Amino acid sequence: MPHDFLGNPLSTREAHTLVAIDDFIGGFLTYEPRAEGILAAADAAAQDLPANAYAGFLAMFIESPQAAQLAARYLARAQANLSEATSWRERTLLDTLEAWIADDVPRVLQQVDALLDAHPRDLFALKLSQYLRFNQGDSPGMLRVALKALPHANEIAQLHGMLAFAYEQCHLLDEAEAAARQALELEPREPWAQHALAHVFLTQGRIAEGTAFLESVKDGWDGLNSFMYTHNWWHLALFHLARGNLQRVLEIYDNHVWGILPEYSQDQIGAVSLLTRLELAGAQIGQRWQQLAEYLQVREQDTVQPFLSLQYLYGLARADKPQAEGLLAALEARAEHAPAFSQSVWRDVTLPAALGLYAHARGDFAHAARLLDQALPRLVEAGGSHAQRDLFALIAQDAHLHAGHWVTAQQLLELRRRYDADDIPTNRALAAVYRELGLQQLAKQAQARVEQVLIST
Repeated sequence: MPHDFLGNPLSTREAHTLVAIDDFIGGFLTYEPRAEGILAAADAAAQDLPANAYAGFLAMFIESPQAAQLAARYLARAQANLSEATSWRERTLLDTLEAWIADDVPRVLQQVDALLDAHPRDLFALKLSQYLRFNQGDSPGMLRVALKALPHANEIAQLHGMLAFAYEQCHLLDEAEAAARQALELEPREPWAQHALAHVFLTQGRIAEGTAFLESVKDGWDGLNSFMYTHNWWHLALFHLARGNLQRVLEIYDNHVWGILPEYSQDQIGAVSLLTRLELAGAQIGQRWQQLAEYLQVREQDTVQPFLSLQYLYGLARADKPQAEGLLAALEARAEHAPAFSQSVWRDVTLPAALGLYAHARGDFAHAARLLDQALPRLVEAGGSHAQRDLFALIAQDAHLHAGHWVTAQQLLELRRRYDADDIPTNRALAAVYRELGLQQLAKQAQARVEQVLIST
């Protein structure tokens, strides 16, 4: 029986289709565009069950309302090839895809856990499991499934990268750094491990070290898919933003974060996030909201994922597009009709966050602060990483500042300084807050930190 390059059994017979499957699995793990070849391979091999199953999975990663319909075409083709001889593994792959198309995420996770129990070197199943758990904020689950595979695929750099990110999302930063460095020892260009290490550096306030590291490896991002390319550049931008280098961040946005694949969900939310941070830090962004919103307008009814929809909404509202109201209405409907397993997240977390973001974009800062403060403690359930969700904390902080909530703002800003005492945007805001609070000496100290960092960098 044929096997994929990780040793998992397949029913595929044609050599060129097997190569396409290996390219899909390998490219999926390494964030390389070669993974996309599985679509053409499946179209050319209607009789091949695993190729069409994997094509269906890739379609689901489009993260759009159209994804399920496209994936269903490949699922139907794969199911047409079921027979008594079809292996348990391939039947489970199809059941997993069918459950995901039906938005039955608990069943998907049950199926991929079963796949990993039987085939612990099925790193595609592992990556899918981590992706879905990440979208639910289940960091311990991400770690558990990676550790399950570790004894069986210890030589695979990408597994250590997945382990590193899971550790980091569990706030186990020493373990995360060790796993990331192990991955990079096996494969220095491993982008997910570089990404995990960037998270560690940012969380620990190791700004100079993180900047130097990412600048040293950035040339290796050429040739990655748009998500990994733009996302690692996004991380580099955050380090430069922390030290007030707004011009460099704008250059990164224009050349490396926005415009690579502007139709894609992850490219869009990365752009929304970075534009917002730039604006909050005082940068002049010109027409960039309008340019971005041209691609966000199609998201008016997009409630595929809470974390994505929140950022689509904010981008549309900042550009003053009428589709923002349409998306807000769609989110209200989703909160009422979501599946049981996710309704609380949509109703109690996503909807108040959306209303708060919309209020902030409209300048109703006191209302925005109240709603965002309600949502933030549970926002992890809506998905996204610590660094990504920090966007919403920054917007809430800005709402308190504009509303004149000086005591709350002082608390938020000083807590933020515990992670990076020299952060330029934080210290600039603190200088203003302490002046309002009548603490002139502390205001001078905050301003002095800004000036000292700018001189030293």
